[in-house]
Amino acid sequence: LLFTAFFFSGLMQLSMAQDKPATVAATARVIDAKGIDQAIAYLLMFAALFVTYFAH
Repeated sequence: LLFTAFFFSGLMQLSMAQDKPATVAATARVIDAKGIDQAIAYLLMFAALFVTYFAH
């Protein structure tokens, strides 16, 4: 549930970045890349948690 909240908050930031002007959009692209990397990291940690749970 916590992972889902983080994931959807990242999606909201991605959608809000498209409404900004072009000068701010260049900066927003860097922030979005970090957000995507963080979402992938959370997904991998979530997968590792389930693998650990099912292994025991």
